[in-house]
Amino acid sequence: MPDEIPTSPVTLEEYAALDMQERRKLWVDISDISDDDLSAHMAEEKEREAIVPKVGSMAPDFVADVLGAGRKRTGEQVRLSELRGQPVGIVFGSYT
Repeated sequence: MPDEIPTSPVTLEEYAALDMQERRKLWVDISDISDDDLSAHMAEEKEREAIVPKVGSMAPDFVADVLGAGRKRTGEQVRLSELRGQPVGIVFGSYT
């Protein structure tokens, strides 16, 4: 028999009605991490969120590799601050 697709133990409506404590219990019950691991992960995410630039704020300067055909690095780099005053689109994703 082929692998069966797992089903959720709750519907979206039931999940929406859960309070945070009930959601945490559900997350731990259906995952392979402990409650302590989940607490540590959530603390790390909270710390990270505190340093993430807010929507509408100026982007921090960074250097990015320029990709060419086939998503291969060209050896060129671009610094965001060098593009000040020009329209810039930034696409985040993994090309590996």
